[in-house]
Parts: sequence; structure tokens; C-alpha cells
Amino acid sequence: MSEFNRNVTAAGGYADRAAAIDAGLRAHMIRVYNYMAGAVALTGVVAWFTFNAAVTTNAAGALALTPFGQAIYGGPLLIVLALGTLGLVFFLSFRIHKLQYTTAFTLFMIYAALLGVVLSSIFLTYTGASITRVFFISAAAFGALSLWGYTTQRDLTGMGTFLMMGLFGLIIAMVVNLFLKSSGLDFVISAVGVLVFAGLTAWDTQKIKEMYDVNDDGTVSGRKAVMGALSLYLDFINLFLMLLRLIGDRR
Repeated sequence: MSEFNRNVTAAGGYADRAAAIDAGLRAHMIRVYNYMAGAVALTGVVAWFTFNAAVTTNAAGALALTPFGQAIYGGPLLIVLALGTLGLVFFLSFRIHKLQYTTAFTLFMIYAALLGVVLSSIFLTYTGASITRVFFISAAAFGALSLWGYTTQRDLTGMGTFLMMGLFGLIIAMVVNLFLKSSGLDFVISAVGVLVFAGLTAWDTQKIKEMYDVNDDGTVSGRKAVMGALSLYLDFINLFLMLLRLIGDRR
């Protein structure tokens, strides 16, 4: 009888630990998604207010730049901001293991806000209704892809390596097209970009899930949550921009 009781206790203990790990993982993923969603919302709000401060509508209904808009969109400031955001995301990625959790989270939010200023220029190119429509399409696609990456039993490691190679090729093609200005190549870049960032969404989600460790302390788990949110944030923003280039209605 005592043997039987010990087995029951061991089985119960194992089940309790598995349940605790599952609950911890769910809490970790919810934390990641909340950080990511907060950053996306911040980017959108900053982009909208920046655009409204930078642009005015004349009597004919045409858009005209305010002095602030001329400084942001007509000079080198936008390039400086773009390079600054790029430098900040690289700093955050490479220094995350040495940063305090609160510092990493603050830098992430600063990056999201600065990127909102940079991305405000899309309102000059695309209609507001088109941007809204593509945003919700991107959100639905992102949610489905991330859910698949979380629930699939398939190992996506090999796919991730292939996608990273595709990402580097995509960057090179975009740089080349800055000089060629080919509409055909631009369409190919956008289509390939959608596929690449769709795949990266699933891959990053699985990677974030696998990085979770129930034994992590508050600082380590906080860093992992920020880094995971940053990865998914970048996937979503780039997926949105690529879809906008494909199906967005230009002014």
C-alpha cells in the first residue's frame, strides 16, 4: 500500500509541476504579447500625431507641409532618425543581457516612439483608409501565424535559417532598388517580404516559447519578455509595411 501511495504522490507532483510550467509559459507569452501590442500602439499614436503636426490641408484639399513637416520630411532629420532607430535596436539586441529589465523596456518604448516618427511619412503616400485596412489585415495574419508557431509540433529551426538568408537577400535587393527604382523589382521585394516576415513571425514565436525557463528569476524573465516582444514587433511592423506596399492605395 505504501508503494502505491508513493507512486500516486510522485505522479501528482509531476502533474502539478507540469501544470505550473504551462501556467508560467502562458503568463510569459501574454507578457510578451502585451509589450509588443503596447509598442505597436505607441508607434501608431506617435506616427498619427507627427503627421498631423507636419501636414496641413489647403483650401483645395491638397496636403501641404508645415515648417515642422518640412524639417521632418524635407531635410536630413528623417535620415538621422532612421539611422538612430537602427542603432538603438542593434544596441538593445546586443546589450540585452547586460541591461536591467527596466532599462531594456524603456529603450524598447523609446525605439517604438522614434519609429513612429519615421513611419509617419507613410500617411503622405497612402490614404488613411488604406492604412487602416492593411493594419487590420496584418494584425489578423500576424495573430494566425503566431498562434501556429506557438502550437505547432514541427521544429521550425531549419525554416528560420532559410528565412534569415531570405531577409539578408531582401535587404540587398532593397538597397539596389534605391538606385534602379524599378517598379517590377519593388513588387517582387514586397511579395517576398510578406512571405519572409510571415515565416519569421511563426519562427520567432516558437523560439520565444522555447526560451522560456521556469527557473528564470525576475530580471532574466523580464529581459526575455522584452527581447521576445521586440522580435515580434519587428515582424509585425515589417509585415504591415510589405503588405502596404502591395495592396495599399496611394494618394
